[in-house]
Amino acid sequence: MQRNAMIMITSSLLFAGCGGGGGGGAGGVTPPVVSPGPTVAITSSNAMEVTKASYDAALDSGEFADLSGTGLFISSTPGGFSKLDGAIAESVKVGNGSQSQIPIPATTTPCEVSGDVTVSGEIADPITPTLTEDDFFEIDYDNCNDGFGEVTDGLVRMEVDAFTGVLASEAFDLTATFTLGMLQIRIGQDVLTSDGTVSATIDTTNVLSLFTGVSGELMTLDRNQSSERLTEFLSSLNVDVSQQIPTYVRTSSGTLDSTQLAGVVRYSTPVAFQGLGNDFPNAGEFLVQGAGSSLRLIAENNTDVRIELDTDGDGNVDETIETTWAELAASGAGST
Repeated sequence: MQRNAMIMITSSLLFAGCGGGGGGGAGGVTPPVVSPGPTVAITSSNAMEVTKASYDAALDSGEFADLSGTGLFISSTPGGFSKLDGAIAESVKVGNGSQSQIPIPATTTPCEVSGDVTVSGEIADPITPTLTEDDFFEIDYDNCNDGFGEVTDGLVRMEVDAFTGVLASEAFDLTATFTLGMLQIRIGQDVLTSDGTVSATIDTTNVLSLFTGVSGELMTLDRNQSSERLTEFLSSLNVDVSQQIPTYVRTSSGTLDSTQLAGVVRYSTPVAFQGLGNDFPNAGEFLVQGAGSSLRLIAENNTDVRIELDTDGDGNVDETIETTWAELAASGAGST
């Protein structure tokens, strides 16, 4: 399959809505966010609800790694990556090269259907071009509709932390900090709002695979009438593009405090999820730990899943629920 040169971070930035940290400590240093312990007792009556909310939250935090949709980096499928957005590509061509960052004139580009996006920033080497530490782009969406079923509004700032490789090549390693300024996405009647900071890594130096990862101390996602708060979260996605249908490996971990659950649980992937293309995982396990209890979601294949409950925390399975990915998706848990 075509393995295009540049990857663009997605409007799934919107799904990965990040909340700001706590107040400043002594000397103006913000203390790290400490995840609270689980407070939700997992039972047979709430197991599906806990599974749904936790799995959705893990997907939300990993939407950076999905690289699907539109935004600073874009792709339509886990393996179908596109080149730099036209506005950014044009921006990095200006200037005469410098040992320090030089301003990039604001460039406004119409979106495919309606609205527009304005890109500005500073870059040290717009001639080669390449990215260096402290380069940054600011992307201001004005009700941007690119025909993907999403309308994006708000500000994203991408600041380069580290970069190796050549911007126009198919092999580079980028680490950047993304700051969201009241970023909002509308999908039909659903409205999602996010604000805060997340660290993201994109590594294409292995010609046969594409790796993306995200992490952060605090993320909040407000969606219609629900609100989710993630702390100390990590997500990664590795896509093998050597086959006609790419394969993926996904991991995630974090602590979730959700209005859907009225309490706190912890989640992780003790066995990484694996799958093909855009299919649901066909292997892997998702562990959710509650107060003196836990559940384990096991992918039997890309259709069927099994949920094993340990309601008393003794390490033994007390109840098993057989269901499907489609049933979880219909109840609110997203697909890959």
